[in-house]
Amino acid sequence: MFAECVLDLAAQVPPRHVSTYGRLAVHARLRTGRGSARMVGRVMAERGDEVPWWRIVTASGAPADRVAARALERLRAEGTPLVGDPPRVDLALALFTGWDDGAAAEPGRGEDA
Repeated sequence: MFAECVLDLAAQVPPRHVSTYGRLAVHARLRTGRGSARMVGRVMAERGDEVPWWRIVTASGAPADRVAARALERLRAEGTPLVGDPPRVDLALALFTGWDDGAAAEPGRGEDA
């Protein structure tokens, strides 16, 4: 149930936007009663090819190391705003806030580093 919830939430993140592992975990936890950024990472590693996996990034806006090059290529192609060197997503402009359950990730509560 948790994995399906994570995949459903990830599939809702539109082009030019991202969510963080931690923020996605907060929303999944509200729906399933369980979840952490690491659990989201595990689901994305095992089944991320079922959804736009490149739109799920770390709390700093950087893609996960093992998929960074491919993720950045896709993010650039979509026109997602990037900053810095090495590049990361500009979360102030691109963070998806469209889930309707009213939750917000709180530092130290599901956010990843």
